[in-house]
Amino acid sequence: MGQLSPLRSSTPSAVAVAVTGLGLVTPAGTGAEAVWEHFLGAGPTARPDPELLGLNVDFSCRVPDFDPTALLGGRLARRLDRFSQLAVVAARQAVADAGLDPERWDGTRVGVVLGVSATSAQTHVVEYGRLAAGRADRVSPLMIPRSIPNMAAGEVSLDLGALGPGLVVSTACASGTSALALGCDLIRAGSCDLVLAGGTDSARSAMTCVAFDRLGALSRRRNDPAAASRPFDADRDGFVLGEGAGVLLLERAGHARARGARIRGYLAGHGAGGDAHHFTAPHPGGDGLARAVRAALADAGLAPEEIGHVNAHGTGTALNDPAEAAALRQVFRQPPPVTANKSVIGHTMGAAGAIEAALTVLALQHRLVPPTANLDRLDDAIDLDVVTKAPRPVDAPAALSVSCGFGGQNAAVVLTAA
Repeated sequence: MGQLSPLRSSTPSAVAVAVTGLGLVTPAGTGAEAVWEHFLGAGPTARPDPELLGLNVDFSCRVPDFDPTALLGGRLARRLDRFSQLAVVAARQAVADAGLDPERWDGTRVGVVLGVSATSAQTHVVEYGRLAAGRADRVSPLMIPRSIPNMAAGEVSLDLGALGPGLVVSTACASGTSALALGCDLIRAGSCDLVLAGGTDSARSAMTCVAFDRLGALSRRRNDPAAASRPFDADRDGFVLGEGAGVLLLERAGHARARGARIRGYLAGHGAGGDAHHFTAPHPGGDGLARAVRAALADAGLAPEEIGHVNAHGTGTALNDPAEAAALRQVFRQPPPVTANKSVIGHTMGAAGAIEAALTVLALQHRLVPPTANLDRLDDAIDLDVVTKAPRPVDAPAALSVSCGFGGQNAAVVLTAA
């Protein structure tokens, strides 16, 4: 297959949107290269979580050795809830990776668009507990600015001097992918020269854990947490809570070339589609996701056979995995190889789509698809070529990353190699 042109697009503007920086804070490590190396070995990160002690599900995927005080300074770390701490660190990484200096850029041309789904919930639990105990005088005056979702983008903007549009997108677990789509459109429209786009969440609070467990969505494999997240496996029993942030620095390709930036890849197209089927369950035939994928391909100006691999939503739940497989089989006569990153880092909620898109960019750079962990026996109802056990070389210069969320919200992005 020949090299795809980054300018090949069905959009009226035909503006090539380059990815010049990656910031990753995940249970698999911090920093793009460290995270990539971990994923090549597909080592699961789920472990017992002291925050969840005594619950039916007492394990999660945590960001290891994350010291917000050391990374952000004591004053800022205390002001921010964990989801915002993760976002600021990832955004700083993306800016540094892109070779940019916030002291020298035109902040009015820099936007921030982040996806947030579950935030952290720790702040609410602590403060509502004080109120319930009759201690209204002890409720923190920082409760609101710490916990409202838009503060992830607000704090990144404040930290880096980004004076352009600052937005948070919430489409449940599709939020990170939706944010990339909106960031892409801001670049295409000429509203921004640079956009920090991605997602952040920390879903490890006790209340979040109990609520998802009551929905029947979580794995209860307490005897072997590392094996609990197993997308597409016949013995899957739910997802594993995770946390993290992924931020991609998007800019016009011409802008990037003019400043001599390294281009890691291109965000070539995006699409969205609704199920209108059920408030939590996906459409069993994957209809909404299939529409999102077709829209993303059309936006990128690519045919299905030009996609070399798919980074799946892959939650490991009974309903999501077959619905996702059905969607891919609607679009592709023979779906390309599939990988599922949640097998390694669990479900990072609003951050998931952004982290997975960043890993897709790295896969295109390295021409390797990272393996899916814990896939011992493919579900007979899932007819997909899932990469497992070892990385797989793939030369095709285009890939697809997809996300699904409660409320039947589906999003997809097409990424191409530089």
